[in-house]
Amino acid sequence: MDPITTVIVAAVNTLGKGVIEDGYNALKNALKKKIGEKSDLINAVDGLEKKPDSEGRKATLQEEVEIAKVNDDPEILQLAQDLLSHLKEQPGGQQLINQTINNVKYAATSGTGTASISNITDHGASKDS
Repeated sequence: MDPITTVIVAAVNTLGKGVIEDGYNALKNALKKKIGEKSDLINAVDGLEKKPDSEGRKATLQEEVEIAKVNDDPEILQLAQDLLSHLKEQPGGQQLINQTINNVKYAATSGTGTASISNITDHGASKDS
C-alpha cells in the first residue's frame, strides 16, 4: 500500500480528533484541488469514510491513488507525512499505523492482493518494497 493510502486509511479511523481531522482535511482538500472534487479518487476517499473497515473500499482507494499519480506530488506527500506524524503522536497512533500496515501485509501474503509500503520509514514504520 502506498503512503498516501496508508495514511488516509489510518486517519479515517481517528477522525473526530482535532489535529487529525485538520491534517486529514488539509490532505483531502489538496487532493480535491489537484485532481478535482468529482474525481474517482475523492469518491474513493468518501466511500472509505462511509465504510472504513471495508477492504474493497481500501483497495479502490489504493487503485485510485495510483491512477491519479498523487504519490509523485511533493505537496501531497508532505501533507501525508505531516498527518502521519500527527497520527503517531496520538495515544495508540503508532499501533494504528502498524495495524494498518500489517493488515495490508496479511492481505498480500494470503493471496487476496499485493502490497507495497514505502516512504514512511523515516517515522518508524516498517518498509517493504
